[in-house]
Order: sequence, then C-alpha cells, then structure tokens
Amino acid sequence: MRELHFKDCFWNGDFTDTGGYDRIIQHLNNGKKTCKEIEDFMKARASIEEKYAKELLGLSKKMCGCNEMNTLKRSLDVFKLQTEHVSLSHLQLAQTMRDEAKKLEDFRERQKETRKKAEQQMDVLHKQRATQFKKTMESKKTYEQKCRDKEEAEQNMNRNASTSNAKQQEKLFARTNQAKMNAEVADRLYMQNVTALEKIREDWQKEHVKACEVFEKQEVERINTLRNMVWTHLNQLSQQCVTSDELYEEVRKSLEHCDIQEDIEHFVNLRRTGDKPPAPILYENFYSSQRVPVAPSATQIAPSITRRPLPNPTNTRGDLINSTALDPDRAYSVIQY
Repeated sequence: MRELHFKDCFWNGDFTDTGGYDRIIQHLNNGKKTCKEIEDFMKARASIEEKYAKELLGLSKKMCGCNEMNTLKRSLDVFKLQTEHVSLSHLQLAQTMRDEAKKLEDFRERQKETRKKAEQQMDVLHKQRATQFKKTMESKKTYEQKCRDKEEAEQNMNRNASTSNAKQQEKLFARTNQAKMNAEVADRLYMQNVTALEKIREDWQKEHVKACEVFEKQEVERINTLRNMVWTHLNQLSQQCVTSDELYEEVRKSLEHCDIQEDIEHFVNLRRTGDKPPAPILYENFYSSQRVPVAPSATQIAPSITRRPLPNPTNTRGDLINSTALDPDRAYSVIQY
C-alpha cells in the first residue's frame, strides 16, 4: 500500500482556496496544544511527587518506636531509615519529571521556530497569489469588455458603411481603430498578469510542497517525542515502584530477625526487680503481747483470731493498776483496778 504524505493530499481545485493548507495548520496547532498539555501534566505530577516526598520525609522523622528495645527496635529503625530513603527516591523522581518537562518545552520551542519560518514564507506567497489573482481577474474583465467594445465598433462601422457620408465613416473608422487599440492594450495587460500569476503559482506550489514536507517532518518528530516521553515516564514510575519495593524488602528482612521471645527476655534481664512477690499484710491485735509469727509461706493462710469483750473492773479503791500478767484463758492483756 502506498504511503500517504502531506504534499500529495492537501491540494485544492480552486486556485484561491487554502483549505488544505489551513487543515494542516489546524492540525499542527492541535499538536502544539497536546505538547503543552503533556508538559503541564509532567510539571503537575512532579509537584505531586515532591509534595508526597516531603510529607513522607517529615513522617519518617516522627515515627514512633523510640522507646522500643532489642530486635524490634532495630527493625523499626530500619523501617524509619528505608521510609526516609523512599521519600528521597520520590524527590529524585520529581526532579526527573521536571527535567523531562523541560526537554518537552525546549522541543516545542524548536518546532515553533522552524514552523514559524515556513508559515511566514507561505503567508507571503498566499498574499501575493491573492493580490495577483485579483489583479488578473480585473484585467481579464477589462480585456473582455474592450473586446466587446471593439466588436461593437466594427459592427457599427459595417452597418453604417453604405449610409454614412465620408466624414461619418471616418469617425466610425477612428472609433473602431481606437477600440481595437484599447483591446490590444487590455489583451497585453491581461497576458502579463496571467504570466505573473503563473509565476507566483509555481513559486507557491513549490513552497507548498516544501512546507508540507517540513510540517510532516515536524509531525513525525512530535508524535515520536510524545510517544517516547510517555513511555519513559511510565518506566520511571515502574522503576520507582521497584526501588520502593527493594527498600521495603530491607524492612521485611529486618522484621524476619525480630524475635519475640528474645525481646521479652531482653526486657526482663534489663529491667527485672526480683523473683519473689511481697509478703501478705496480716492482721496484728493491738492487745496481744504475742505477735503473729513471721508471715507464712504463700500457700499458708493466716490463722483466725477471736476477740473477747473487755472484763469489768473489780478494784474498789479506784486505783488504776497496770498488770503485765497474762491470763492463760485470755488472748489479751488484763487491766486491773
């Protein structure tokens, strides 16, 4: 199948119609707009990556676990460190995206300058062609009118040749000659304009072919550049995922060495206070001279103590006597009067 090209497919039958060229220009304008949109997308995506990276970096500085110890602490330290590395990789990705956007901006500006030169040349030829075409059509109109005037003068002279006197015939002959001369002048002017228009048409046609070739080359470069740039962008995102996973893998490896029993024993050995619980607090009778023996073992239960009522006083003299004698039948001290 024959390949299609701009220079073969955007002609117009009407000499003054620029529809084919205008369609190419409109398409290039749309392509330029697409380049700008992708450039803006890359910049916006870079800003998102940068914002995410900075927030993630700040989060890594605030991570909890500073009071942990032993294997879990080491794992959390690795987690914190790798989170910081992930944030830095996103920050680097943001800068890479900005660099790609700058490349696209430079590419767009180069195409703009190249296209500007071709368009300016075509605009000049379009104006020349339109002006010369208008001039040619006006000279053609004048030429046709002069030819009609000449024919009318000849016919008028022939009709009046037999009925007119010599003076009238001389006037008719002079008018006919003048009309003939006017027609010849108009014919030469019309011919000159047609020749000039043809020269402009040939120049315009050659320039149109060149412009189409330039525009098609630009379009090929544009499509190829955008295709490769989007492809590269996706590769960068995929690589970021791989990089993040590799960093997270270091955290997983550290977590595999996190030993729960080891951390328990580490805490016990570091912070232990003793292996015996405190003795229970037993009841001690204030009135008993015999103190409750030393606290029994944890398996023993403290003996119950029965408290009896105080005795009535029997001393009639009213003198208070303190006695330390123990009543064998009582479990408390005797107060005598």
